Amino acid sequence: MDLPPVKIGLLGLGTVGGGTLTVLRRNAVLIAARAGRRIEAVVVTARNPRKTRDIDLTGIEIVEDALKVVDDPRVAIVAELIGGIEPARTLVLRAIHNGKHVVTANKALIAQHGNEIFAAAQARGVMIAFEAAVAGGIPVIKVMREALAGNDILWLAGIINGTCNFILSAMSDGGRDFGEVLAEAQRLGYAETDPSFDIDGIDAAHKLTILAALAFGIPLQFSKVYVEGIRHITREDVQYAERLGYRIKHLGIARQVAAGIELRVHPTLIPQAQPIARVNGVMNAVLVRGDAAGPVLLSGAGAGAEPTASSVVADLVDVVRALTTDPENRVPHLAFQPDTLEDLPILDIAEIETAYYLRLLAADRPGVLADVKTFEALGVYGLAVSTCITYQNDLKFEGLHWLSKKKIKNQLSIINDQYFLYVGNSYPHKNVERLCEAFHSFRNERSASNVQLVLVGKEDFFYKRLKEELKEKKMDKNVIFAGFVPDEELVYFYKNATAVFCPSLAEGFGLPAVEAMNC
Repeated sequence: MDLPPVKIGLLGLGTVGGGTLTVLRRNAVLIAARAGRRIEAVVVTARNPRKTRDIDLTGIEIVEDALKVVDDPRVAIVAELIGGIEPARTLVLRAIHNGKHVVTANKALIAQHGNEIFAAAQARGVMIAFEAAVAGGIPVIKVMREALAGNDILWLAGIINGTCNFILSAMSDGGRDFGEVLAEAQRLGYAETDPSFDIDGIDAAHKLTILAALAFGIPLQFSKVYVEGIRHITREDVQYAERLGYRIKHLGIARQVAAGIELRVHPTLIPQAQPIARVNGVMNAVLVRGDAAGPVLLSGAGAGAEPTASSVVADLVDVVRALTTDPENRVPHLAFQPDTLEDLPILDIAEIETAYYLRLLAADRPGVLADVKTFEALGVYGLAVSTCITYQNDLKFEGLHWLSKKKIKNQLSIINDQYFLYVGNSYPHKNVERLCEAFHSFRNERSASNVQLVLVGKEDFFYKRLKEELKEKKMDKNVIFAGFVPDEELVYFYKNATAVFCPSLAEGFGLPAVEAMNC
């Protein structure tokens, strides 16, 4: 290995900059063997050059003025690791003008000014590498630019912000509120003091802009991404989603359809069986669907000093390998040759057809679903409700005795041919006597000793008291305690009941055919 080392300059000596120097020094021999020559950092910028750091800076010049790095004649590659738009944009363009290659971890810069930067680099014959700009240590850029080069990318979806994923995972696993988990994320360093950039979806939108350009051969168009954050997600939303068989994840989604390109960032309900639904904590994951490869899932650490440094160093190695390559034969910055990029229309969110989750607050009374005008409105627009569940508002989620349709049918199968149905449990104590009276009268009229009493109601104090009193009257052998049953599933009990106590409840469900006794 007789070639002289390639010398680099770093803009920024923070978390990622420090991690990059650490990896370069620790794995220097290995990196040289892979790159074909040594990679040496000769100059770095720092706000406070005299600050004591736990990094080996031997032989490296530390400067405050970033222009000294991009103008340094020794430097062949500039690693921009300061983040933000300015002064990063100005420094990168100056480095390009000076004929230097650039490696960056700056997703905001690439998403918002990448078209300008890539054009300048193309004209100057230099490379811009940005693997670390999306999903930290996950090599998703390289996979999409190279490994999937033979595929027509149909769509992609990604958990591409670790802060949002940590918050939603903790809300799901611990049944906790958004504010509480956000505060914990800030204490742990997973969220900034001002977390807006992450929890409002801006960070994810930057990354999605880059991934979509690589996938579909379109220019970078950050301003056209639909962006929705997670501030409005409640503990109840997370719990209801789980009852429906989903987990809530904050996704960046890009899909090509006949009318154009969908670019959207928002919370999404993912079936629990899907692998991406089980990516938790601060981990990231990107799922790409190619026509030939099928679904490809990449998962790993989306942030942190060394995971991000891993991608920065990988880019440095790639640039060093290609230094002697003719610019026209290098891998294009956005995977497609610049003159083939298409300015396809980006669809407005109002034009996108997809499934939605609705949560409605309604009065806790039988038959309320029939009165909810939202369902009528959905029908007007040709929309159908796939799944509907109801909960009573004054109960905690963990205390609900939930019966699925299958379980209800199973429960009915163990009930004898005739049963007397009692719904509701907030009746005064005296109604227990009337209930017992009505039940015994019903049995006598039918001359049937095998008639059973089915009790349906919230498992609160009144329900438990009712159970105790029925046991005291030695009726428990004739009673099936069904517990809480949602309105739309309670209809199974009504339709199969021989009698109901009292008639107003049956009428409330629109079941006049059910025999009801006076109460």
